[in-house]
Amino acid sequence: MAASINESPALRDPDAFYARLVSLHDGLDADASNRMNATIILLMANQIGDDAMLHAILDRAERTWSGDAGPARR
Repeated sequence: MAASINESPALRDPDAFYARLVSLHDGLDADASNRMNATIILLMANQIGDDAMLHAILDRAERTWSGDAGPARR
């Protein structure tokens, strides 16, 4: 059974979270920013801890960023 991704807003203060996330990247070059993102992703994945859910999230992200389904790959 495929995991069901909750795409409804769940953060109490998404603007504050986004501002903090962006501020973590201030002053970082592209490589350091990518490493920061990888660290954040791995820590969040560990908190989720559900392989089926993590793979569903990866599948959803891939569909968003591939072909005509979403923004162009960079």
